[in-house]
Amino acid sequence: MLKERMFVETHILQNFAPSNLNRDDTGAPKDCEFGGYRRARISSQCLKRAARTYVRENSLLPEDALSCRTKLLRDELVSQLRDRDKDPEVARRVVESMLAAAGLPVDKEGKTQYLLFLGRCEIAKLADLCCEHWDTLAEIAADANGAKGNKDTKKAARAAAPIEIKRSLEILLDGGKAADLALFGRMLADRPGNNVDAACQVAHALSTHRVSMDMDFYTAVDDLLPEDTTGAGMLGTLEFNSACFYRYANVDLRQLSDNLDDHDLALRTVEAFLRAFIHAVPTGKQNSTAAQNPPSFVMTVVRNKGLWSLANAFLKPVRADENGDLVANSIKALDTHWSQLSAMYGEDGIVGKWWAALDGESIVNLKSARADGVEDLIGRTISAIAGQVGSRSG
Repeated sequence: MLKERMFVETHILQNFAPSNLNRDDTGAPKDCEFGGYRRARISSQCLKRAARTYVRENSLLPEDALSCRTKLLRDELVSQLRDRDKDPEVARRVVESMLAAAGLPVDKEGKTQYLLFLGRCEIAKLADLCCEHWDTLAEIAADANGAKGNKDTKKAARAAAPIEIKRSLEILLDGGKAADLALFGRMLADRPGNNVDAACQVAHALSTHRVSMDMDFYTAVDDLLPEDTTGAGMLGTLEFNSACFYRYANVDLRQLSDNLDDHDLALRTVEAFLRAFIHAVPTGKQNSTAAQNPPSFVMTVVRNKGLWSLANAFLKPVRADENGDLVANSIKALDTHWSQLSAMYGEDGIVGKWWAALDGESIVNLKSARADGVEDLIGRTISAIAGQVGSRSG
């Protein structure tokens, strides 16, 4: 385990074509005010979801090192028990007893009160626990069924569980070495002792420039209408925008290593996160807009103190002009802001920094940190982390 703090930061500039990647409750692209100007925004939750999905779909980590966010834990456990030749109806009652004992009872629809974030290994261990205490849990289920009118059935079911089941639950709900859970953390309101502190911070993506909303009025033709009939079969509107986003995230290596209790897995998790955070694109309205635009600039920083978001590089909105487009001028603003921070605070604690860009000719202050593409950037970042850990433990 790491005794000292070490962080990996990721800075990305990414320009998207007209799109609606992350909607608010009215269906409009999310936005906010920053620096006194309206900006386009993609929420951190959306970016985390895209990264988690990318890791799974591209098999960057094994399935048993990932997690599941669900209210349908009962059905998943019953399915696993059915695969072990358990009677589905009895399994349902046993699972409900076990979840009630854990303080996570299900409602009439079989759903937990809130979304649970559990490692795949944790879910498998819960199924093991049901098998191990099958008869006891079935008996508790029968007693609880006879006390349906009791308002305190949740409390009663929890109290009825033998101490060995409660102790087992305390031990097995440890995050299950799930990489994404270790990165993003979890809160179990009814089991605060099994909460996990997030090792990763992800900022909302903000446009580097002022943005205004656009509206698409669309119609659809009814193909079976008679030729002499006029009018559309359907019409509607879609709000969208186009923006160059600044994206930022950091990972606390010591917290991640502590969460996983496995340093090698922590290193593989950081690499998987970097790849996913760089390449993953939100899926909102993509069938209508196909905004599949990779980042134009990516930078990583390995440091042991002094985290720096570079969002304030864009307090004054960037503008396209005769010297450069939005992306080029955003890169210049970021480069300038880095030099200002370095001049004021120094770079003590920075182990290394690397960047890759489609066009980095305008970069002056960070010029010496250029990497030969994204793969080289990721490789140098992981090597620096591994080297620091090796030197500290040696």
